[in-house]
Amino acid sequence: MGLTAPDPLTVLAVDAGNSKTDVAVVTGAGEVLATARGGGFRPPAVGVAAALDALAEPVARAFADAGVTGVTHVSACLANADLPVEEEQLAAALHARAWGASVEVRNDTFAILRAGVTEPRGVAVVCGAGINCVGMRPDGRTARFPAIGRISGDWGGGWGLAEEALWHAARAEDGRGAPTSLARTLPAHFGLPTMYALIEALHLEHVDHARRHELAPVLFATAADGDPVARAIVARLAEEVTVMATVALTRLDLLDEQTPVLLGGSVLTAGHPQLNDTVRELLASRAPKADVRVVTASPVLGAALLGLDRLGAGAQAQERARSHWEAG
Repeated sequence: MGLTAPDPLTVLAVDAGNSKTDVAVVTGAGEVLATARGGGFRPPAVGVAAALDALAEPVARAFADAGVTGVTHVSACLANADLPVEEEQLAAALHARAWGASVEVRNDTFAILRAGVTEPRGVAVVCGAGINCVGMRPDGRTARFPAIGRISGDWGGGWGLAEEALWHAARAEDGRGAPTSLARTLPAHFGLPTMYALIEALHLEHVDHARRHELAPVLFATAADGDPVARAIVARLAEEVTVMATVALTRLDLLDEQTPVLLGGSVLTAGHPQLNDTVRELLASRAPKADVRVVTASPVLGAALLGLDRLGAGAQAQERARSHWEAG
């Protein structure tokens, strides 16, 4: 596909997650010309070239619907772009596709942050399948973590919570650990009588590995019923969210300024009272000026706003773009 950048200025906004991808073509005035949805973006699993081939399909549909063959700027917020070197590699690969005259790649957590603020300033903690935290200031300074898992010091996320719950439940059933209702509620979710039966089913793949993420809501439900072990796991997650946010605020010299701290991702937007209330209480003590909010706006809006920031678009254009997604 050749590049023919249209007039007026235009942005291709991309929010590419592990399970789905949203793209949009937005003018410099904030008008949304077209949107499209595609499958997940998984370079570690399929390779960069194949991942971009999959991304090309919704981009082609959006370009066709918008009546363009290229844009001024590509603003791509991508899952699995966890390190600056990965962002650079993906930016080079996207530039080679000639979809836009300029390209900027960021980790997809930045899309959630930018979607939740009226200017590029604040901190976002996202807890979905994994956990991550980023922060930004209008002068371009950012704070971030590698967020690759335990090797980079991370704890939490839906997958991590499920594994932690399984660990405690297994030890409770065989006597190595403290009693917990998780030994009953986790296997019951799959219609199994005991943790031994669930361990066997997971090991022999009678229960698909991907279904482990279903256990995080079971953990929260068990905690809500008062189980001490489950509640301790939820409390640990609240501590982890608070630590990440506080460190990011400190790095950006925002700890003593009124600053949005945004909570995003499926775990933090699910409305678990113990988790969110504890996060608010801890931040009130450690970062009293943090303005804690839950973000439900579409992340592709954040990618679009980051693109409009790059084009120097004003507040009116940004509000016009925001109103498109907020109107559904």
